[in-house]
Amino acid sequence: MNILKSIGAVLAGLLFIVISHTAVDKILEGLGIFPDPNQGLHVTWMLALALAYRIVLSIVGCYITARLAPSSPMLHALILGFIGLVAGTIAAFAFIPMNLSPAWYPIVLALVSVPCGWAGGTLAGRRTK
Repeated sequence: MNILKSIGAVLAGLLFIVISHTAVDKILEGLGIFPDPNQGLHVTWMLALALAYRIVLSIVGCYITARLAPSSPMLHALILGFIGLVAGTIAAFAFIPMNLSPAWYPIVLALVSVPCGWAGGTLAGRRTK
């Protein structure tokens, strides 16, 4: 039963991250702040903004995972962080040749995944003490 709770905790955090990233992207595109995704994102301040909200939302997603974990909240948050690292690495290999952003952006997105997991797990640990 705990394995199902663990999987559910990780999936809840992952689902939050995917939905929240997509929603903020769509909102910013709808407001005309970001260009259409087919045009790519090459303006430095836009990339910095996207990176900033993705980091914050990823930390929140890892926090959710840690809070829902039946045990070892930090481990669960880090598992989600490593899932992000793997998915981000695959995405970087796929998207860099498409020239939708500077190459550093998808690389940084992949690299911040594990620190976001650690931060979310740490915040959840402080909340429970």
